[in-house]
Amino acid sequence: MEFLILDRFPDPAIEKAWRACLDEVRFPSHYCAPEFFLEPFWEGKHPFAILALEQDTVVGVLTGLHENKQTESGLQWRPQICVRDGAGFEAVLDALARGLIEAAGSSSLVSVFSWRWNPLGVFSRYGFRHRSFEGDVVLDLTRGAESVFHEFSKNRRRDIRLAIKNGVEVFEASTSEDFLAYYDVYLRWRQTARKSVQGSVVPYETFERALRLKDSRRVFLARFSGRIIAGTSIRYYPKGLVEYSENASLDDFLHLCPNDLLLWRSIEWACKGSFPQYSLGAADYFHRKCGGTVVPIDRYRLDRTWLGTHTFRERLMESGREVFHRLPGPLTNTLRGLLKRQGSRR
Repeated sequence: MEFLILDRFPDPAIEKAWRACLDEVRFPSHYCAPEFFLEPFWEGKHPFAILALEQDTVVGVLTGLHENKQTESGLQWRPQICVRDGAGFEAVLDALARGLIEAAGSSSLVSVFSWRWNPLGVFSRYGFRHRSFEGDVVLDLTRGAESVFHEFSKNRRRDIRLAIKNGVEVFEASTSEDFLAYYDVYLRWRQTARKSVQGSVVPYETFERALRLKDSRRVFLARFSGRIIAGTSIRYYPKGLVEYSENASLDDFLHLCPNDLLLWRSIEWACKGSFPQYSLGAADYFHRKCGGTVVPIDRYRLDRTWLGTHTFRERLMESGREVFHRLPGPLTNTLRGLLKRQGSRR
């Protein structure tokens, strides 16, 4: 089986064959589609796609990014690989593995993530090492919105009703004014003292371009007394997988439970659109209150550094976290405060 490596949006013939493959995939996602190349977030990160080919038929897809001498397909909460139903599973994965290695070139670290239902054991033949992560809460939407709602925890249902009772409204963003209001919430959210927000600030131009990708994204905003107080965006592939993407909210209004209502409205929207599944993008307490099933995500990684530097560093950090969590509560709180103050000085 052959493979094709792309570094830009495909020509019409390849695009058609690519989409025909996604029509036969179990749960196709946005980042496995040609629209992956339209995302404004990838500037400077060199996006790529690998298509497994059986003659002129696309039977598998893997997308990813090249950045800082690393090549990565997906993240531990977002796989970006799929195989066409009915295709020779191992042969397709073998083609994708060979394509990924070739695309990676001289990258020192090569990683690929996959849902547990798509095991990538074939990658081990090429030196990739396997590791499992907790994964995401995934909701089965085929049962309908009412059944999904009844699976929510008691306090989640209570908080949704509380938000409605308190006058919180949710609507879909569509205008430049909506996006500007959400961006202001996003900037304020990044300054919250409740938690440390990772990553650099997204420029407004990039932010708006992403939100305007109406064929693959939707943005829901929560409004209270005429003011935007929170927002949630989702990614999706038509009739495929819906994925919880980003959320930002103002601390002063959290007691109104806008994030619970935003999540519920996005689930209602997905049910009305006949999407089969919704990945919440995490499996922490906030997301587990939606019920559903926690589906593990597996990583296969090829560390090309001398003596496995990346692997050693990861194990060292994990050991440090284990030691930290075994410390007495008062001491861990003190250390968190010191680290937070140290970080604020930088």
